[in-house]
Amino acid sequence: MTLLTQSGMNELGRNKSPQNTVAVDEEGSHHGKDTNIMKHNGGDSNTRDNNTLDINTGEEDKEPSLKPFYIITICYLLFTITDGAIRMIILLFAYSQSFSAMEVAVTFTLYELAGVFTNLGAGVAGARWGIKPTLITGLSLQLFSYGLLFAWNEEWERTQAIVYVTFASMFGGIAKDLTKLGGKTVTKLVTKEGQKTRLFKLVSLLTGMKNSLKGVGYFLGSALIQVNYYLALGVMMSMIVAALPFAIFGLERNLGTAKKSNANFKEIFKLDNRNLNYLSLARLFLFASRDFWFEVPLPFYLRSPRCDELGVGWTCSNTDVCTPGAECKGSLCVNQNVGGGCGGLGFSRILVGAILGAYIILYGQVQSWTPQLVTGPLNQTPPNKLTEVLWGTVNVVPTLVLAIALYVAPSFTEYERDGMIAWIITIVVLFAVIFAVNSSIHSYLVVKYAKREKVAVSVGFYYMSNAAGRLLGTLGSGVLYSYVGADEGVYQGTDGRLGLAACMLAGTLSSVIAAGITTRIDDQGAGLICGRKVIIKEELEW
Repeated sequence: MTLLTQSGMNELGRNKSPQNTVAVDEEGSHHGKDTNIMKHNGGDSNTRDNNTLDINTGEEDKEPSLKPFYIITICYLLFTITDGAIRMIILLFAYSQSFSAMEVAVTFTLYELAGVFTNLGAGVAGARWGIKPTLITGLSLQLFSYGLLFAWNEEWERTQAIVYVTFASMFGGIAKDLTKLGGKTVTKLVTKEGQKTRLFKLVSLLTGMKNSLKGVGYFLGSALIQVNYYLALGVMMSMIVAALPFAIFGLERNLGTAKKSNANFKEIFKLDNRNLNYLSLARLFLFASRDFWFEVPLPFYLRSPRCDELGVGWTCSNTDVCTPGAECKGSLCVNQNVGGGCGGLGFSRILVGAILGAYIILYGQVQSWTPQLVTGPLNQTPPNKLTEVLWGTVNVVPTLVLAIALYVAPSFTEYERDGMIAWIITIVVLFAVIFAVNSSIHSYLVVKYAKREKVAVSVGFYYMSNAAGRLLGTLGSGVLYSYVGADEGVYQGTDGRLGLAACMLAGTLSSVIAAGITTRIDDQGAGLICGRKVIIKEELEW
């Protein structure tokens, strides 16, 4: 504990207001010198003199129970598998129905848009009624969303199918953000005030595990739909059913509720938390930097066939003699999905799902171990705004490099398949690692900046911006991938190489904006260190 000087004690004694009674607690920070001074409630005047300095209380020392963390983690992780799977099931089934990239992006519009509004409502609901009701509602809506997808009919007109799938996926979007609220807020609630390193590790562990299992969901969804569409839906629904009893019987109803006053929508739009506001806006562009190319353009490009071995002059007797990703139709090799573009690698559904799943698993594992393997060795744990500015700037590099390569590298312009694969895999792996570090730091900073008694509202506002970024990236990617590339013909479609390059450039610009916004956050007191080198000195308080 920190000792106060005699003059400080005298000054404290002259002030008779109970609100000026303080507890002083010292916790190691970036350099082991962070001192936190927390205001203590005045309490009952019959039991505490207003002039008394409250150095310690037994309640403050009591370690919060980890039971809610374990229960919510089980529910959250089972749900996460189904969340990853639902995107791949919709995307790959839509691709087989010749949906364009723009049309698939539209089907995810309400999924992402629902997240914007759900995060607002979930933050208020969580703070007012607790995490338990929001978690149960989220799991139930995911079950409902999968149930609706059972009715998707291959014989429907395109417009009818798009409208129906968009509506069905909307409930999945609501479910995701209701369920996410519990996973993101429980870490703050089971961590004592001031334990920044423990909080960072808990947040990183949970977000990392979540994204690893989401990657499993991507792979399972793509593998199961290769067998049967309805089998894929049924397996995922069984996982939701398995998670529900944990949420219903294992949690206290008031977990996560606001302690001082009921939360309402005015609390969300009370923009008095400057750091959280800037972090939320930066989060929007950070996630747009990924979703401008990852969710729709990349799988479409991986599935699409090369452009110059389709149409007139490329006759066939069966699909096996056509270039990968093409089919034999009317004695000609043609694109399986003209709306999906050409110029890609022609990978199978399972392989596409495996690549996207591996990306997310790697991303999740790096998130889990960011404190131990990245920020810890670099002396950047716990991180601050300067740490995120550094890693946010590094996030620019992979997408910029691949955008340039798609435009000018011989591997792409001359269609050297092995070289194309090497480029894409290398960049995707590099981006996964860097983006995971950024996401881990962001996930820590939001709970750090959130007011403890309003943590659900604060996290809800923050992840509203997260959903808005995904929406921006998803819709923008559909437009860019579908319309930037030149039309190669009726049997080929548009040039997916140029479409993907444009999406990578959009992702690069988003990363630049995110890093720039982060510089506006007021959290640089601990400075910035990279290993043994001091980049920005710690600001000393007098």
